[in-house]
Amino acid sequence: MTIDMSMPGSSGLLNAPGKRDMKFFSNPYVLALTGAAGIGGFLFGYDTAEKFHLSGVISGALLYIRDDFPAVRDNYFLQETIVSMALVGAVLGAAGGGWINDAYGRKKSTLLADMMFALGSLVMCAASGPYIIIVGRLLVGLGVGVASVTAPVYIAEAAPSEIRGGLVSTNALMITGGQFFSYLINLGFTEVPGTWRWMLGVAAVPAIVQFVLMLFLPESPRWLYWKDEKAKAIAVLEKIYDSGRLEEEVELLASFSMHEFQSNNTGSYLDVFKSKELRLAFFAGAGLQAFQQFTGINTVMYYSPTIVQMAGFSSNRLALLLSLIVAAMNAAGTIVGIYLIDRCGRRRLALTSLSGVVISLVILALAFILQSSSGLCTSVANGTCQGALGWFAVAGLALYIAFFSPGMGPVPWAVNSEIYPEAYRGMCGGMSATVNWISNLIVAQTFLPIMGLVGTGPTFLIIAGIAVLAFIFVAMYVPETKGLSFDQVEQMWKERAWGNSGNCQSLLGAAAP
Repeated sequence: MTIDMSMPGSSGLLNAPGKRDMKFFSNPYVLALTGAAGIGGFLFGYDTAEKFHLSGVISGALLYIRDDFPAVRDNYFLQETIVSMALVGAVLGAAGGGWINDAYGRKKSTLLADMMFALGSLVMCAASGPYIIIVGRLLVGLGVGVASVTAPVYIAEAAPSEIRGGLVSTNALMITGGQFFSYLINLGFTEVPGTWRWMLGVAAVPAIVQFVLMLFLPESPRWLYWKDEKAKAIAVLEKIYDSGRLEEEVELLASFSMHEFQSNNTGSYLDVFKSKELRLAFFAGAGLQAFQQFTGINTVMYYSPTIVQMAGFSSNRLALLLSLIVAAMNAAGTIVGIYLIDRCGRRRLALTSLSGVVISLVILALAFILQSSSGLCTSVANGTCQGALGWFAVAGLALYIAFFSPGMGPVPWAVNSEIYPEAYRGMCGGMSATVNWISNLIVAQTFLPIMGLVGTGPTFLIIAGIAVLAFIFVAMYVPETKGLSFDQVEQMWKERAWGNSGNCQSLLGAAAP
Protein backbone atom coordinates (compact mmCIF):
# COMPACT_ATOMS: atom_id res chain seq x y z
CA MET A 1 0.00 0.00 0.00
CA THR A 2 1.27 3.48 -0.88
CA ILE A 3 0.83 6.25 1.67
CA ASP A 4 1.24 9.94 0.94
CA MET A 5 3.81 11.06 3.50
CA SER A 6 3.68 14.73 2.62
CA MET A 7 2.25 17.30 5.00
CA PRO A 8 -1.53 16.92 4.77
CA GLY A 9 -3.97 19.75 4.73
CA SER A 10 -6.83 20.26 7.09
CA SER A 11 -8.62 16.94 7.02
CA GLY A 12 -10.81 17.15 10.09
CA LEU A 13 -9.37 13.87 11.31
CA LEU A 14 -8.73 15.24 14.78
CA ASN A 15 -12.30 16.21 15.31
CA ALA A 16 -13.81 13.17 13.58
CA PRO A 17 -11.48 10.20 13.98
CA GLY A 18 -12.16 7.01 12.09
CA LYS A 19 -13.54 3.89 13.63
CA ARG A 20 -11.40 2.77 16.54
CA ASP A 21 -12.62 -0.61 17.68
CA MET A 22 -9.54 -2.80 17.96
CA LYS A 23 -9.86 -5.26 20.83
CA PHE A 24 -7.15 -6.34 23.24
CA PHE A 25 -6.66 -9.79 21.72
CA SER A 26 -7.52 -8.95 18.11
CA ASN A 27 -3.96 -8.48 16.81
CA PRO A 28 -1.43 -11.22 17.68
CA TYR A 29 1.42 -9.06 16.36
CA VAL A 30 0.69 -6.29 18.87
CA LEU A 31 0.42 -8.85 21.65
CA ALA A 32 3.78 -10.33 20.65
CA LEU A 33 5.40 -6.89 20.81
CA THR A 34 3.80 -6.29 24.20
CA GLY A 35 4.83 -9.65 25.60
CA ALA A 36 8.43 -9.34 24.49
CA ALA A 37 8.79 -5.78 25.76
CA GLY A 38 7.00 -6.72 28.99
CA ILE A 39 9.89 -8.99 29.96
CA GLY A 40 11.60 -5.72 30.89
CA GLY A 41 8.84 -5.24 33.46
CA PHE A 42 9.48 -8.76 34.72
CA LEU A 43 13.15 -7.88 35.28
CA PHE A 44 12.04 -4.70 37.05
CA GLY A 45 9.77 -6.65 39.41
CA TYR A 46 12.26 -9.45 40.01
CA ASP A 47 14.96 -6.98 40.97
CA THR A 48 12.59 -4.89 43.09
CA ALA A 49 11.69 -7.93 45.16
CA GLU A 50 15.37 -8.86 45.30
CA LYS A 51 16.39 -5.60 46.86
CA PHE A 52 13.89 -5.01 49.57
CA HIS A 53 11.45 -7.79 50.35
CA LEU A 54 12.30 -9.60 53.57
CA SER A 55 11.98 -12.94 51.76
CA GLY A 56 13.26 -11.71 48.42
CA VAL A 57 16.05 -13.29 46.43
CA ILE A 58 18.97 -11.11 47.49
CA SER A 59 17.97 -11.31 51.15
CA GLY A 60 17.75 -15.09 50.89
CA ALA A 61 21.00 -15.26 48.95
CA LEU A 62 22.73 -13.02 51.48
CA LEU A 63 22.31 -15.68 54.15
CA TYR A 64 24.43 -18.06 52.06
CA ILE A 65 26.84 -15.37 50.84
CA ARG A 66 27.73 -14.67 54.46
CA ASP A 67 28.59 -18.33 54.94
CA ASP A 68 30.94 -18.32 51.93
CA PHE A 69 32.57 -14.93 52.60
CA PRO A 70 33.45 -14.21 56.27
CA ALA A 71 34.14 -10.56 55.36
CA VAL A 72 30.43 -10.15 54.63
CA ARG A 73 29.24 -11.98 57.73
CA ASP A 74 30.71 -9.46 60.16
CA ASN A 75 30.33 -6.31 58.07
CA TYR A 76 26.81 -4.82 58.15
CA PHE A 77 27.80 -1.96 55.83
CA LEU A 78 29.03 -4.43 53.21
CA GLN A 79 25.77 -6.35 53.46
CA GLU A 80 23.77 -3.16 52.98
CA THR A 81 25.94 -2.20 50.01
CA ILE A 82 25.30 -5.55 48.32
CA VAL A 83 21.56 -5.18 48.81
CA SER A 84 21.25 -1.50 47.84
CA MET A 85 23.75 -1.21 44.97
CA ALA A 86 21.16 -2.37 42.45
CA LEU A 87 18.95 0.56 43.42
CA VAL A 88 21.83 2.96 42.86
CA GLY A 89 22.26 1.46 39.41
CA ALA A 90 18.51 1.67 38.74
CA VAL A 91 18.45 5.39 39.57
CA LEU A 92 21.40 5.99 37.23
CA GLY A 93 19.96 3.72 34.53
CA ALA A 94 16.59 5.44 34.58
CA ALA A 95 18.18 8.90 34.56
CA GLY A 96 20.30 8.09 31.49
CA GLY A 97 17.86 5.64 29.93
CA GLY A 98 15.52 8.38 28.71
CA TRP A 99 18.24 10.06 26.69
CA ILE A 100 19.40 6.69 25.32
CA ASN A 101 15.81 5.96 24.25
CA ASP A 102 15.46 9.21 22.34
CA ALA A 103 18.92 9.10 20.80
CA TYR A 104 19.20 5.43 19.80
CA GLY A 105 15.65 4.09 19.85
CA ARG A 106 13.53 1.83 22.01
CA LYS A 107 14.81 -1.43 20.53
CA LYS A 108 18.51 -0.71 21.06
CA SER A 109 17.76 0.55 24.56
CA THR A 110 16.02 -2.74 25.37
CA LEU A 111 18.94 -4.75 24.01
CA LEU A 112 21.36 -2.66 26.08
CA ALA A 113 19.27 -3.20 29.22
CA ASP A 114 19.22 -6.95 28.61
CA MET A 115 22.97 -7.11 28.13
CA MET A 116 23.64 -5.21 31.36
CA PHE A 117 21.14 -7.29 33.35
CA ALA A 118 22.40 -10.62 32.02
CA LEU A 119 26.05 -9.64 32.45
CA GLY A 120 25.41 -8.46 35.99
CA SER A 121 23.61 -11.69 36.88
CA LEU A 122 26.41 -13.84 35.49
CA VAL A 123 29.05 -11.73 37.24
CA MET A 124 27.27 -12.30 40.56
CA CYS A 125 26.87 -16.00 39.85
CA ALA A 126 30.62 -16.42 39.22
CA ALA A 127 31.81 -13.90 41.85
CA SER A 128 34.94 -14.82 43.78
CA GLY A 129 34.37 -12.17 46.44
CA PRO A 130 31.84 -9.71 47.80
CA TYR A 131 33.12 -6.75 45.80
CA ILE A 132 32.57 -8.61 42.54
CA ILE A 133 28.99 -9.21 43.69
CA ILE A 134 28.62 -5.45 44.23
CA VAL A 135 29.80 -4.81 40.65
CA GLY A 136 27.25 -7.33 39.40
CA ARG A 137 24.50 -5.69 41.44
CA LEU A 138 25.37 -2.31 39.93
CA LEU A 139 25.16 -3.74 36.39
CA VAL A 140 21.82 -5.40 37.14
CA GLY A 141 20.50 -2.11 38.51
CA LEU A 142 21.60 -0.19 35.43
CA GLY A 143 19.78 -2.69 33.23
CA VAL A 144 16.62 -2.50 35.32
CA GLY A 145 16.70 1.32 35.27
CA VAL A 146 16.90 1.46 31.48
CA ALA A 147 14.23 -1.24 31.14
CA SER A 148 11.84 0.60 33.48
CA VAL A 149 11.92 3.55 31.07
CA THR A 150 11.93 1.65 27.79
CA ALA A 151 9.28 -1.06 28.13
CA PRO A 152 6.23 1.20 28.72
CA VAL A 153 7.24 3.60 25.95
CA TYR A 154 7.92 0.85 23.41
CA ILE A 155 4.55 -0.79 24.12
CA ALA A 156 2.66 2.52 24.06
CA GLU A 157 4.12 3.61 20.73
CA ALA A 158 3.14 0.36 19.04
CA ALA A 159 -0.33 0.19 20.61
CA PRO A 160 -3.61 1.42 19.09
CA SER A 161 -4.93 4.27 21.22
CA GLU A 162 -8.14 2.46 22.22
CA ILE A 163 -6.23 -0.39 23.92
CA ARG A 164 -2.98 1.41 24.74
CA GLY A 165 -3.69 1.62 28.47
CA GLY A 166 -4.36 -2.09 28.79
CA LEU A 167 -1.29 -3.06 26.79
CA VAL A 168 1.02 -0.79 28.79
CA SER A 169 -0.56 -2.13 31.98
CA THR A 170 0.57 -5.58 30.87
CA ASN A 171 4.05 -4.33 31.71
CA ALA A 172 2.82 -3.63 35.25
CA LEU A 173 1.48 -7.19 35.37
CA MET A 174 4.93 -8.45 34.42
CA ILE A 175 6.39 -6.38 37.27
CA THR A 176 4.13 -8.11 39.78
CA GLY A 177 4.90 -11.45 38.15
CA GLY A 178 8.62 -10.80 38.58
CA GLN A 179 8.09 -10.05 42.26
CA PHE A 180 6.14 -13.27 42.76
CA PHE A 181 8.72 -15.29 40.83
CA SER A 182 11.46 -14.05 43.14
CA TYR A 183 9.67 -15.70 46.09
CA LEU A 184 9.53 -18.99 44.24
CA ILE A 185 13.22 -18.79 43.32
CA ASN A 186 14.09 -18.11 46.94
CA LEU A 187 12.16 -21.21 48.02
CA GLY A 188 13.23 -23.42 45.12
CA PHE A 189 17.00 -23.09 45.49
CA THR A 190 17.36 -23.25 49.28
CA GLU A 191 18.37 -26.93 49.18
CA VAL A 192 20.46 -26.80 45.99
CA PRO A 193 24.29 -26.82 46.16
CA GLY A 194 25.68 -23.37 45.36
CA THR A 195 22.41 -21.85 46.56
CA TRP A 196 23.15 -18.15 46.28
CA ARG A 197 24.88 -18.47 42.90
CA TRP A 198 21.77 -20.11 41.43
CA MET A 199 19.50 -17.54 43.07
CA LEU A 200 21.35 -14.62 41.52
CA GLY A 201 22.48 -16.21 38.26
CA VAL A 202 19.08 -17.50 37.11
CA ALA A 203 17.97 -13.89 36.59
CA ALA A 204 20.06 -13.84 33.40
CA VAL A 205 17.61 -16.25 31.72
CA PRO A 206 14.68 -13.84 31.12
CA ALA A 207 17.10 -11.13 30.01
CA ILE A 208 18.66 -13.45 27.44
CA VAL A 209 15.20 -14.56 26.26
CA GLN A 210 14.13 -10.95 25.75
CA PHE A 211 17.38 -10.11 23.95
CA VAL A 212 16.80 -12.92 21.44
CA LEU A 213 13.14 -11.97 20.92
CA MET A 214 13.94 -8.30 20.39
CA LEU A 215 16.37 -9.16 17.60
CA PHE A 216 13.34 -10.25 15.54
CA LEU A 217 11.07 -7.35 16.51
CA PRO A 218 11.01 -3.88 14.91
CA GLU A 219 11.87 -0.47 16.25
CA SER A 220 9.01 1.67 17.54
CA PRO A 221 7.13 3.02 14.50
CA ARG A 222 6.73 6.48 16.04
CA TRP A 223 10.44 6.74 16.80
CA LEU A 224 11.23 5.68 13.22
CA TYR A 225 8.85 8.30 11.85
CA TRP A 226 10.34 10.94 14.13
CA LYS A 227 13.80 10.04 12.83
CA ASP A 228 12.48 10.51 9.27
CA GLU A 229 12.55 6.78 8.47
CA LYS A 230 8.96 6.95 7.28
CA ALA A 231 9.00 3.88 5.04
CA LYS A 232 10.21 1.66 7.89
CA ALA A 233 7.65 3.19 10.24
CA ILE A 234 4.78 2.52 7.83
CA ALA A 235 5.99 -1.06 7.30
CA VAL A 236 5.54 -1.63 11.04
CA LEU A 237 2.19 0.18 11.16
CA GLU A 238 0.89 -2.01 8.31
CA LYS A 239 1.21 -5.01 10.64
CA ILE A 240 -0.85 -3.24 13.31
CA TYR A 241 -3.68 -1.52 11.39
CA ASP A 242 -5.90 -2.35 8.45
CA SER A 243 -5.62 -0.21 5.30
CA GLY A 244 -8.29 2.34 6.26
CA ARG A 245 -6.98 2.88 9.77
CA LEU A 246 -3.37 2.89 8.54
CA GLU A 247 -3.93 5.89 6.30
CA GLU A 248 -5.58 7.79 9.13
CA GLU A 249 -2.78 6.99 11.60
CA VAL A 250 -0.08 8.14 9.18
CA GLU A 251 -1.97 11.33 8.37
CA LEU A 252 -2.46 12.10 12.06
CA LEU A 253 1.20 11.45 12.71
CA ALA A 254 2.29 13.76 9.92
CA SER A 255 -0.20 16.57 10.58
CA PHE A 256 0.60 17.02 14.24
CA SER A 257 4.27 16.23 14.39
CA MET A 258 5.73 17.75 11.24
CA HIS A 259 7.13 20.70 13.17
CA GLU A 260 9.16 18.26 15.29
CA PHE A 261 10.45 16.32 12.29
CA GLN A 262 11.47 19.51 10.48
CA SER A 263 13.29 20.91 13.50
CA ASN A 264 16.25 19.73 15.50
CA ASN A 265 15.58 16.07 16.32
CA THR A 266 17.15 16.27 19.75
CA GLY A 267 15.60 17.74 22.86
CA SER A 268 17.37 18.90 25.99
CA TYR A 269 16.56 18.50 29.66
CA LEU A 270 16.29 22.28 29.95
CA ASP A 271 13.42 22.28 27.45
CA VAL A 272 11.32 20.36 29.97
CA PHE A 273 11.48 23.31 32.35
CA LYS A 274 11.36 26.08 29.73
CA SER A 275 8.23 24.85 27.98
CA LYS A 276 5.00 25.38 29.93
CA GLU A 277 3.20 22.42 28.40
CA LEU A 278 6.15 20.13 29.08
CA ARG A 279 6.34 21.36 32.67
CA LEU A 280 2.67 20.57 33.19
CA ALA A 281 3.02 17.11 31.66
CA PHE A 282 6.16 16.28 33.63
CA PHE A 283 4.63 17.56 36.87
CA ALA A 284 1.63 15.26 36.38
CA GLY A 285 3.75 12.26 35.35
CA ALA A 286 6.45 12.62 38.00
CA GLY A 287 3.83 13.30 40.68
CA LEU A 288 2.04 10.08 39.83
CA GLN A 289 5.31 8.14 40.03
CA ALA A 290 6.20 9.66 43.40
CA PHE A 291 2.75 9.03 44.87
CA GLN A 292 2.82 5.44 43.61
CA GLN A 293 5.66 4.84 46.05
CA PHE A 294 4.67 7.18 48.87
CA THR A 295 1.17 5.69 49.15
CA GLY A 296 2.87 2.59 50.49
CA ILE A 297 2.74 -0.22 47.93
CA ASN A 298 6.35 -1.29 48.32
CA THR A 299 6.08 -0.80 52.07
CA VAL A 300 3.23 -3.32 52.06
CA MET A 301 4.93 -5.70 49.63
CA TYR A 302 8.45 -5.49 51.07
CA TYR A 303 7.34 -5.84 54.68
CA SER A 304 4.16 -7.92 54.37
CA PRO A 305 5.67 -10.81 56.41
CA THR A 306 6.57 -8.32 59.13
CA ILE A 307 3.13 -6.70 58.96
CA VAL A 308 1.50 -10.12 59.27
CA GLN A 309 3.69 -11.05 62.22
CA MET A 310 3.09 -7.69 63.88
CA ALA A 311 -0.60 -8.38 63.53
CA GLY A 312 -0.01 -11.37 65.81
CA PHE A 313 0.76 -14.20 63.40
CA SER A 314 4.00 -15.38 64.94
CA SER A 315 4.51 -18.42 62.72
CA ASN A 316 7.19 -17.65 60.11
CA ARG A 317 5.73 -20.24 57.76
CA LEU A 318 2.25 -18.72 57.93
CA ALA A 319 3.66 -15.22 57.52
CA LEU A 320 5.50 -16.29 54.35
CA LEU A 321 2.42 -18.05 53.01
CA LEU A 322 0.27 -14.96 53.56
CA SER A 323 2.88 -12.75 51.88
CA LEU A 324 2.80 -15.05 48.84
CA ILE A 325 -0.99 -14.68 48.77
CA VAL A 326 -0.55 -10.89 48.89
CA ALA A 327 1.81 -11.07 45.90
CA ALA A 328 -0.69 -13.24 44.00
CA MET A 329 -3.49 -10.76 44.80
CA ASN A 330 -1.32 -7.95 43.49
CA ALA A 331 -0.94 -9.75 40.17
CA ALA A 332 -4.66 -10.58 40.02
CA GLY A 333 -5.58 -6.95 40.75
CA THR A 334 -3.31 -5.79 37.95
CA ILE A 335 -5.24 -8.03 35.54
CA VAL A 336 -8.41 -6.26 36.65
CA GLY A 337 -6.66 -2.96 35.95
CA ILE A 338 -5.77 -4.10 32.43
CA TYR A 339 -9.47 -4.72 31.81
CA LEU A 340 -10.65 -1.42 33.32
CA ILE A 341 -8.07 1.15 32.27
CA ASP A 342 -9.35 1.61 28.70
CA ARG A 343 -12.98 1.37 29.81
CA CYS A 344 -13.07 3.55 32.93
CA GLY A 345 -10.11 5.76 32.05
CA ARG A 346 -6.81 6.42 33.81
CA ARG A 347 -8.00 9.30 35.97
CA ARG A 348 -11.16 7.65 37.31
CA LEU A 349 -9.30 4.40 37.96
CA ALA A 350 -6.58 6.22 39.92
CA LEU A 351 -9.09 8.20 41.99
CA THR A 352 -11.10 5.08 42.83
CA SER A 353 -7.91 3.23 43.68
CA LEU A 354 -6.72 5.99 46.02
CA SER A 355 -10.10 6.15 47.75
CA GLY A 356 -9.83 2.47 48.63
CA VAL A 357 -6.18 2.85 49.60
CA VAL A 358 -7.06 5.54 52.15
CA ILE A 359 -9.80 3.39 53.68
CA SER A 360 -7.61 0.27 53.87
CA LEU A 361 -4.68 2.16 55.40
CA VAL A 362 -6.99 3.58 58.08
CA ILE A 363 -8.20 0.03 58.80
CA LEU A 364 -4.59 -1.15 59.13
CA ALA A 365 -3.71 1.77 61.37
CA LEU A 366 -6.70 1.22 63.65
CA ALA A 367 -5.97 -2.50 63.91
CA PHE A 368 -2.44 -1.88 65.15
CA ILE A 369 -3.36 1.02 67.41
CA LEU A 370 -6.15 -0.95 69.10
CA GLN A 371 -4.00 -4.04 69.39
CA SER A 372 -1.19 -2.19 71.12
CA SER A 373 -3.55 -0.47 73.53
CA SER A 374 -6.12 -3.18 74.37
CA GLY A 375 -4.21 -6.44 74.46
CA LEU A 376 -7.20 -8.16 72.88
CA CYS A 377 -5.08 -10.44 70.75
CA THR A 378 -3.98 -12.89 73.41
CA SER A 379 -5.10 -16.29 72.16
CA VAL A 380 -2.10 -18.16 70.85
CA ALA A 381 -2.25 -21.69 69.48
CA ASN A 382 0.37 -23.49 67.38
CA GLY A 383 2.36 -20.31 67.05
CA THR A 384 -0.48 -18.41 65.36
CA CYS A 385 -2.39 -15.57 66.99
CA GLN A 386 -6.13 -16.00 66.55
CA GLY A 387 -7.14 -12.57 67.86
CA ALA A 388 -9.80 -10.67 65.98
CA LEU A 389 -7.58 -7.62 65.56
CA GLY A 390 -4.89 -9.74 63.93
CA TRP A 391 -7.29 -10.88 61.24
CA PHE A 392 -8.63 -7.33 60.99
CA ALA A 393 -5.10 -6.15 60.12
CA VAL A 394 -4.72 -8.87 57.50
CA ALA A 395 -8.09 -7.87 56.02
CA GLY A 396 -6.84 -4.28 55.77
CA LEU A 397 -3.71 -5.55 54.03
CA ALA A 398 -5.77 -7.55 51.51
CA LEU A 399 -8.10 -4.61 50.93
CA TYR A 400 -5.13 -2.35 50.28
CA ILE A 401 -3.78 -4.66 47.57
CA ALA A 402 -7.26 -5.09 46.07
CA PHE A 403 -7.62 -1.33 45.60
CA PHE A 404 -4.04 -0.36 44.80
CA SER A 405 -3.16 -2.99 42.20
CA PRO A 406 -5.80 -2.18 39.55
CA GLY A 407 -5.27 1.59 39.74
CA MET A 408 -2.15 3.16 41.21
CA GLY A 409 -0.14 0.12 40.13
CA PRO A 410 -0.49 0.42 36.33
CA VAL A 411 -1.84 3.97 35.90
CA PRO A 412 1.41 5.92 36.56
CA TRP A 413 3.29 3.83 33.99
CA ALA A 414 0.49 4.06 31.43
CA VAL A 415 0.12 7.82 31.82
CA ASN A 416 3.86 8.47 31.63
CA SER A 417 4.12 6.45 28.44
CA GLU A 418 1.61 8.67 26.62
CA ILE A 419 1.65 12.26 27.94
CA TYR A 420 4.93 13.52 26.46
CA PRO A 421 5.72 14.70 22.89
CA GLU A 422 7.75 12.33 20.74
CA ALA A 423 10.97 14.33 21.01
CA TYR A 424 10.81 14.20 24.80
CA ARG A 425 9.00 10.94 25.51
CA GLY A 426 12.06 8.95 26.43
CA MET A 427 13.72 11.83 28.26
CA CYS A 428 10.68 12.78 30.36
CA GLY A 429 9.81 9.13 30.90
CA GLY A 430 13.34 8.58 32.20
CA MET A 431 13.11 11.56 34.52
CA SER A 432 9.77 10.33 35.88
CA ALA A 433 11.11 6.79 36.33
CA THR A 434 14.05 8.28 38.23
CA VAL A 435 11.56 10.00 40.53
CA ASN A 436 9.92 6.61 41.06
CA TRP A 437 13.20 4.91 41.97
CA ILE A 438 14.32 7.73 44.27
CA SER A 439 10.92 7.68 45.98
CA ASN A 440 11.30 3.91 46.26
CA LEU A 441 14.62 4.41 48.05
CA ILE A 442 13.19 7.05 50.40
CA VAL A 443 10.32 4.77 51.40
CA ALA A 444 12.59 1.76 51.91
CA GLN A 445 14.99 3.76 54.09
CA THR A 446 12.40 5.62 56.18
CA PHE A 447 9.53 3.17 56.79
CA LEU A 448 11.13 1.15 59.59
CA PRO A 449 12.74 4.15 61.37
CA ILE A 450 9.42 6.04 61.33
CA MET A 451 7.61 2.93 62.51
CA GLY A 452 10.11 2.58 65.35
CA LEU A 453 9.69 6.24 66.30
CA VAL A 454 5.89 6.66 66.24
CA GLY A 455 4.61 3.09 66.05
CA THR A 456 3.09 0.93 63.33
CA GLY A 457 -0.44 2.32 63.51
CA PRO A 458 0.52 6.01 63.29
CA THR A 459 2.89 5.18 60.43
CA PHE A 460 0.01 3.81 58.40
CA LEU A 461 -2.04 6.90 59.28
CA ILE A 462 0.78 9.04 57.86
CA ILE A 463 0.70 7.01 54.63
CA ALA A 464 -3.11 7.39 54.55
CA GLY A 465 -2.64 11.17 54.77
CA ILE A 466 -0.23 11.01 51.84
CA ALA A 467 -2.82 9.02 49.89
CA VAL A 468 -5.35 11.81 50.51
CA LEU A 469 -2.84 14.29 49.06
CA ALA A 470 -2.39 11.94 46.10
CA PHE A 471 -6.16 11.94 45.51
CA ILE A 472 -6.20 15.75 45.46
CA PHE A 473 -3.18 15.80 43.14
CA VAL A 474 -4.78 13.44 40.61
CA ALA A 475 -8.08 15.33 40.74
CA MET A 476 -6.36 18.67 40.07
CA TYR A 477 -3.43 17.94 37.76
CA VAL A 478 -3.88 14.63 35.92
CA PRO A 479 -6.09 14.84 32.79
CA GLU A 480 -7.89 11.92 31.19
CA THR A 481 -6.03 10.43 28.20
CA LYS A 482 -8.26 7.41 27.51
CA GLY A 483 -8.61 6.78 23.78
CA LEU A 484 -6.59 9.83 22.73
CA SER A 485 -3.85 9.61 20.12
CA PHE A 486 -0.40 10.86 21.11
CA ASP A 487 -0.97 13.92 18.96
CA GLN A 488 -4.29 14.70 20.64
CA VAL A 489 -2.61 14.38 24.04
CA GLU A 490 0.10 16.81 22.93
CA GLN A 491 -2.55 19.26 21.75
CA MET A 492 -4.39 18.89 25.06
CA TRP A 493 -1.32 19.99 27.02
CA LYS A 494 -0.89 23.01 24.78
CA GLU A 495 -4.49 24.01 25.40
CA ARG A 496 -4.09 23.51 29.16
CA ALA A 497 -0.93 25.64 29.10
CA TRP A 498 -2.05 28.42 26.76
CA GLY A 499 -5.83 28.15 26.45
CA ASN A 500 -7.22 28.39 22.91
CA SER A 501 -3.99 30.04 21.81
CA GLY A 502 -2.37 26.63 22.31
CA ASN A 503 -3.55 25.77 18.80
CA CYS A 504 -1.01 28.24 17.48
CA GLN A 505 1.83 27.52 19.90
CA SER A 506 4.82 25.56 18.69
CA LEU A 507 6.44 23.34 21.29
CA LEU A 508 9.94 24.40 20.40
CA GLY A 509 8.89 27.99 20.10
CA ALA A 510 7.44 27.82 23.57
CA ALA A 511 10.63 26.22 24.81
CA ALA A 512 12.81 29.02 23.51
CA PRO A 513 14.25 31.27 26.22
